[in-house]
Amino acid sequence: MPLVIVAIGIVALLLLIMGLKLNTFISLIIVSFGVALALGMPLDEVVKTIEAGLGGTLGHIALIFGLGAMLGKLIADSGGAQRIAMTLVNKFGTKNTQWAVLVASFVIGIALFFEVGLVLLIPIVFAISRELKVSILSLGISMTAALSVTHGFLPPHPGPTTIAGEFGADIGEVLLYGFIIAIPTVILAGPVFTKIARKLVPDSFTKMGNIASLGEQKTFKLEDTPGFGISVFTALLPVILMSIATIITLMQKTMGFEGNALLDAIHFIGEAGTAMLLSLLFAVYSMGIARKIPMKNVMESCTQAILHIGMMLLIIGGGGAFKQVLINGGVGDYVAELFKGTALSPILLAWIIAAILRIALGSATVAALTTAGLVIPMLGQSDVNLALVVLATGAGSLIASHVNDAGFWMFKEYFGLSMKETFATWTLLETVISVAGLGFVLLLSLFV
Repeated sequence: MPLVIVAIGIVALLLLIMGLKLNTFISLIIVSFGVALALGMPLDEVVKTIEAGLGGTLGHIALIFGLGAMLGKLIADSGGAQRIAMTLVNKFGTKNTQWAVLVASFVIGIALFFEVGLVLLIPIVFAISRELKVSILSLGISMTAALSVTHGFLPPHPGPTTIAGEFGADIGEVLLYGFIIAIPTVILAGPVFTKIARKLVPDSFTKMGNIASLGEQKTFKLEDTPGFGISVFTALLPVILMSIATIITLMQKTMGFEGNALLDAIHFIGEAGTAMLLSLLFAVYSMGIARKIPMKNVMESCTQAILHIGMMLLIIGGGGAFKQVLINGGVGDYVAELFKGTALSPILLAWIIAAILRIALGSATVAALTTAGLVIPMLGQSDVNLALVVLATGAGSLIASHVNDAGFWMFKEYFGLSMKETFATWTLLETVISVAGLGFVLLLSLFV
């Protein structure tokens, strides 16, 4: 039974990572070899399959992922992120601080990967909490909700970017539909869920938290940071470029007008790789050169960004190798055969598989990639919108973060919570995002 072999492989992965404390990338490669052999794959095909999975996955996302990391780092190191947060807090006023933090975290979260955004924003949120005498957790839930939603639904984040490549979905469509889903989801998971959490664990909202482990943070005088407008524009530029190209493409399909050199140029600029490169070059100017920062310092920020994501790239590559083993080993076809003729939507199926794997594995990205290996063979049997399947997979991969996920422990320690309080806040928050995300994807599927 192929599924029994996959289940044993996932248990082995858990034992290697959690029991033996082995590096996630090494664990993924070991399990990929083991599952390939157990599935009866010819020996001369095993290494080729793993290499193809690793190379194919990284080949698609390394450019977007690398440039995205540099863009986020430049915005952070220049003080742009601090300017966005503090300006919004001032504009929204003391009574609406939670909404200000939500909006700021959402904008910053588009440009920064989850872990980077968390480490960058937590000191800012702690400072706001102290100054305005607001509960740190009430701000923290909105902040992490926004970072988690952008991480799960919006390119250039690794999950949606990688899965879009694996499914052959248009990354611009993923971004456009991702925004439509992300906005109501983040409102539910932020301010609305905070009220529920306050009733579930009221004591946790009185805790002070502790960010000593983050060490000394780079802080800026507000007058020394870039302007609010240019900071927001720099953070959103890749989104703007990709969205324009996608909207024009959708209009072209709907109205049926002919292509021309201008449309080709717009499509080229709106390609994820091109949009990220142009946005990074603009950030080098707006966050660096225009502010008289030496090019050496600007490039140092870019170098640091890549150093921080090196292992993450390898883990994503390892997930891609495991995914390819599942496809070439026939597991995907077996799942497709199992659900042949079923009324279950590929959107719902992708979410269920990703959710089960997320709970088992902890890593959202690895869960999403493994889901791709099981779902891809089924997509040929359906005319479902691929961008929506990507978003459903992203939603499923966020569910019920618990003790096997680094995010669980980061949230617990930074906000000074007990295990019970962390389950009632962080784990439940991630579940709200996952279920709400699925609901909005299914709603959107009625119209696109």
